[in-house]
Amino acid sequence: MSNPLSDNDPNQEECQEDDMTPADLIAKLEEAWLNEKFSPELLANQAEVVECVMEQLTHMEANLQRVKKGDPKASIHRMEIDRIRFVLCSYLRSRLQKIEKFYPHVLEKEKSRSKGEPALLSPEEFAFAKEYAANTESHLKSVALSHMPPILQTLDMLKAVPAPCLDSFVFLRVKESQENILVEPETDDQREYVVDLEEGSQHLMRYRTIAPLISSGAAQLI
Repeated sequence: MSNPLSDNDPNQEECQEDDMTPADLIAKLEEAWLNEKFSPELLANQAEVVECVMEQLTHMEANLQRVKKGDPKASIHRMEIDRIRFVLCSYLRSRLQKIEKFYPHVLEKEKSRSKGEPALLSPEEFAFAKEYAANTESHLKSVALSHMPPILQTLDMLKAVPAPCLDSFVFLRVKESQENILVEPETDDQREYVVDLEEGSQHLMRYRTIAPLISSGAAQLI
């Protein structure tokens, strides 16, 4: 039976950069999934990875249809397809949950990002966030604010909805050695200090400190 993870596909070459193999693509999806799952804030979208994985799943499903009935390898490939689909759905679900939880801050950050900066939301996520914000604020106004005195009918959602806690602690694995990482003090009687992070080492650190490493791909949340 042909391996659905390695068969050539013309669409596959169009969506994968730097001659990325299907296995590399799935590894990139899994890294994005773990980062999104363990990050307290919404990370930049990985729309290209998602699109490529969806195309790869379609290709794998088509290959599976050509397998002879009763071939024992078919169940193994079916489990791999289901595993990839689970990771993809979990990644997208995590992003939607954060959009719903922090939508005022997410929309503000997306609107205020500088030109050339990676988009926080995909076009579909941006449309969802705007619709969710409009529906939430409309519901809040109809069930509560409209029954209050006029002076209390205006609500600043950026202040009303808590922002992501960037000071929470996260586990990370270093992918590229880093020097002179500034660590903020945890108590008033401590001072700032710098640490070196060796490749392959694992740490428990404040997210705010290592957020740039996650964005650049120099470290991965675990």
